[in-house]
Amino acid sequence: MIPLLDLKKQYYSIKHEIDSQLKEIFESGKFILGPQVKSFEKEIANFCRVRYSIGVGSGSDALELALRALGIKEGDEVITTPFTFIATTEAVAQVGAKIVFADIDLNTYNIDPLEIEKKITRKTKAIIPVHLYGQPCEMDAIVKLARENNLFVIEDCAQAIGAEFKGKRVGSFGDVGCISFFPGKNLGGYGDGGIAVTNDIKIAEKIKILRVHGSKNKYFHLIKGRNSRLDEIQAGILRVKLKYLNSWNEQRKERARFYDELFLKNRLVNKITLPKIIKDVKHVFHLYVIRIKQRDKLFDFLKSKKIFAGIHYPLPLHLQRVYTELKFKKGDFPNAELAAKEVISLPLYPEVTLKEINSVVEAIKDFLVKTYEREEK
Repeated sequence: MIPLLDLKKQYYSIKHEIDSQLKEIFESGKFILGPQVKSFEKEIANFCRVRYSIGVGSGSDALELALRALGIKEGDEVITTPFTFIATTEAVAQVGAKIVFADIDLNTYNIDPLEIEKKITRKTKAIIPVHLYGQPCEMDAIVKLARENNLFVIEDCAQAIGAEFKGKRVGSFGDVGCISFFPGKNLGGYGDGGIAVTNDIKIAEKIKILRVHGSKNKYFHLIKGRNSRLDEIQAGILRVKLKYLNSWNEQRKERARFYDELFLKNRLVNKITLPKIIKDVKHVFHLYVIRIKQRDKLFDFLKSKKIFAGIHYPLPLHLQRVYTELKFKKGDFPNAELAAKEVISLPLYPEVTLKEINSVVEAIKDFLVKTYEREEK
């Protein structure tokens, strides 16, 4: 069996450090906003090369609290991609703002700056670019658009911690960067968790207040906030893992290159679309995603061989039932719709072996041979 992701292998590789850290936390008796969170916030700020970071309950919460801290409200418009996990747009809906979609670039699956420009109106207040699959968006163009139109930029870095555009880490371009520590992420906890990063002290202070019921001092509430705090246990685990993140990201890149080499060697690139890395970026390969017209059949075929792939994502957000009131229809965002029909994520994580990757590619080769033989008959 080859899983899409194997978190047990990662745990066993650092088991002693994790267990020791947990023992220290349990014995301390401190579990909410204690020394682990404070230390982790400093370490993440340094890692992302920003001044401030604020630990929160999840990546979804980081997005929502960022929007609230920037004053985004009902009547405002926020531009983002229709091809991402729904947490991005949920945050916009939670603050009462209008979700506005801009189509993606099919080469990267990221939001297209040219499409963003078409959607800017006098009501637009922010852009949320999502660094999908671990590849940064074209941040020069996006930041330029934001500055020219007096817009905020909130980076959704959930899948891209450690990724870089022109030598600069994601999360450091916009007003706020939002990171998820969902277990499956490149830096994942053992439960939910998230963090917001920024270079603006006023934004940082606002998010700090929002995450603890709108209070700066206990029992004295300044604004309408909520309970969204990164707990000590998750912070402690993430501190251990952060030391390995650069190495793990490099291992992901090496395995992605091995996939590329095998697909090229087996002359399969005329039947599938490999990931494309744009110039001047460091891609951290949260996912290794190819495109193929017979995606659903390939997915089932791999499963029959005990190879477990993923589909990120099978239905773009503008066609989701929850957003019926926005009155989008098929054909509104053709690139996102095509990607949703054809993308498939192959097993990729630091511990996956080259032998296992070879088995995945051989299975895909077998599938394609059988598929084209049937078509020729």
